[in-house]
Amino acid sequence: MIPYILYAALILAACLIFYKLLLQQETFFSLNRFVLLSCMVLAFALPLLHIPQQMSFRKAPATENSVSLKPIVYPDNGSQYVAKEAPAPVAEAGRQNTGVNFQQVLHWLIYLYWFGVIIFGLNFCMQAVVLLYKAYSRPVIKDGPFRIVEITGDKAPCSFGNNIFINPEKYDWETYNQILLHEKIHIEQKHTLDLMFAEVVLMFQWFNPFAWWWRKELEGNLEYFTDNKLLQQDAVEKESYQLSLLKVAAPHYPLSLTTNYNQSLLKKRLLMMNAKKSNVHTIWKYFFLLPLLVVFVCLFNEPVAKSQTTALNKKAKQHPQNNSSIKTEGSWFATIKGDKINIQFKYDADENSSNSNTFKIEEFSNLPRDKQGSFTLTREAGTMEFKGKFEGDKGMGEYKFMADKNYSDAMHKEGIDFTEHDDAMVFFFVNIKRAYVQMLKQNGYTNLDKDNLIPLAALDINEAYITSIKQAGFTHITLDNLVPFRALGIDKSYIDEIRKYGYKDITPDKIITFKAQGIDGKYITDFHGSSKKDVMEDAELKENNNKNQDQNKNSNEDKDDLNDNLIAFKALNIDNAFINSFKEAGYDNLSNSDLISMKALGVTPAYAKTFRDAGYSNIKAEELVGLKSQDVTVALIKEYKDLGFDKVSTEDVIGAKATGTSPSFIRSMRAKGHNMKTLDKYVALKAVLGN
Repeated sequence: MIPYILYAALILAACLIFYKLLLQQETFFSLNRFVLLSCMVLAFALPLLHIPQQMSFRKAPATENSVSLKPIVYPDNGSQYVAKEAPAPVAEAGRQNTGVNFQQVLHWLIYLYWFGVIIFGLNFCMQAVVLLYKAYSRPVIKDGPFRIVEITGDKAPCSFGNNIFINPEKYDWETYNQILLHEKIHIEQKHTLDLMFAEVVLMFQWFNPFAWWWRKELEGNLEYFTDNKLLQQDAVEKESYQLSLLKVAAPHYPLSLTTNYNQSLLKKRLLMMNAKKSNVHTIWKYFFLLPLLVVFVCLFNEPVAKSQTTALNKKAKQHPQNNSSIKTEGSWFATIKGDKINIQFKYDADENSSNSNTFKIEEFSNLPRDKQGSFTLTREAGTMEFKGKFEGDKGMGEYKFMADKNYSDAMHKEGIDFTEHDDAMVFFFVNIKRAYVQMLKQNGYTNLDKDNLIPLAALDINEAYITSIKQAGFTHITLDNLVPFRALGIDKSYIDEIRKYGYKDITPDKIITFKAQGIDGKYITDFHGSSKKDVMEDAELKENNNKNQDQNKNSNEDKDDLNDNLIAFKALNIDNAFINSFKEAGYDNLSNSDLISMKALGVTPAYAKTFRDAGYSNIKAEELVGLKSQDVTVALIKEYKDLGFDKVSTEDVIGAKATGTSPSFIRSMRAKGHNMKTLDKYVALKAVLGN
């Protein structure tokens, strides 16, 4: 719940920043309305998407644990088992040395979140009830589909649904008439639905300041749209209408579900009414929102491979006996190799119902050679009794597992709840000992269960390993991180190596990502040598620590950005050869973001050269990205020039391609008599005609 809600908040914040920087001043009010509404939907929809592993920047192996077992031999303790997918954390660590129970804090945060949702939900319902009560309890004048509700007092006019709330005694006839025209546009365009949707988003994002800002921007754009629509009517003069706005502005705001004459918006509305209309060439800005959202999905969304593993694990929890892959009775087939015995366990008539495991010979007693007999394998969780015989290095027979009740009782006392036979058999094969559970608790991991223990023991996460990781600086490392640490082979030497190359404050999650991507000291050195922005040296970091908090904050943000760039470089295979190829092509000062965008979109020096050869000698990196994102080629530009647009720029072509104003469309319009001299006029015509 919490990660999903925070992810939605992050997307909403990023979209708002994008809107404020690039789109807010544009006069494409209908398009801005579409963007504002769409981003609210996408903020909640995108986190639910699963993407192909090859598109994800999260290259770590599957991060869910499965109890379906597969053999892997450790020389020191015989047979061990790991999940078929690389296991990852399945539960939080218990009480740490700080004495803070993370699970309890998390639960209280969840309660607090839902308490806020309930409060804002009640507020939403109360507003709707109050407005409906006023709409149907006060005098009303019906004007076609509109209901003009008379109110009293010094309240600003507003509309809700098809109701217009206004005090007719406050205004002269011209102002009154313009107010009605304004509110009727709100109603015709169904702006109430926009605001209600924004209120629902606020209900679930009440803690997010960007959500509140987002609602304000949506309301402002609706007013700009309505003002623009009204001023297009011949009967309304701009000066007269602006004067009416000044008369109507009042400090008493209506409820937030209504479209209204908000005084705080008045200055912005007046400025927007007098602003120069946006050029159609600027419409290309809107298309950069798509790559922004794609980057978010690639960086943060769960890969398909992982989601499939998650689904399997949910099924495993519902059917623990089937997922253990071995029943307590069945047949066995064995092969002796050196000091090891590989035993395949089978049951029922199903040929696929088997599981292969490797043990040390020394764990068995009295193997029956060339004659029928019995032998046993005893561990703390129980005893496996075998009947059959070996002929040379091959053997076969029947087996039966008997759980040790004392072991089960001891595990129950430790807080490990499992069924005596099915779960005990899994614990038997993984060889989980009571001393192992006690060791974990002594190291601070008190909230253990069977799903915790299986991957921990299977990966041989022992006290020495835990101690070494803590000595490497992760003194409060959780089980969520220990399992992928071990699965990926992260040890103290690797952590020390990463810290040595400038990442003193690296987090466990980030080091998991580094290891999964194959980032080591050598790659970091190469990255620093080729990247435009290097990690600070230790001395610089220490010096910055003595400066003011704002400088420290900026330093940390720069380091976070560089970490992300490093991961993106590795994921996209941006190496020195790629960077040098652009330097040879004349691009000496490419930023990290330029390189990432160019690599992700497939921009190559050869692609850039085609434009230089065509006369575009000073084309910038961001232009190349824009051209490639719209799949613009020199041949396409030539088609536009052949149509008579000799001075067409790359920006012109990007805008034309983005709006679907193709050469064939222009030819078809000319055939119908639309002979225009500039490309932007055809783009405008395409926008009017639509598809």
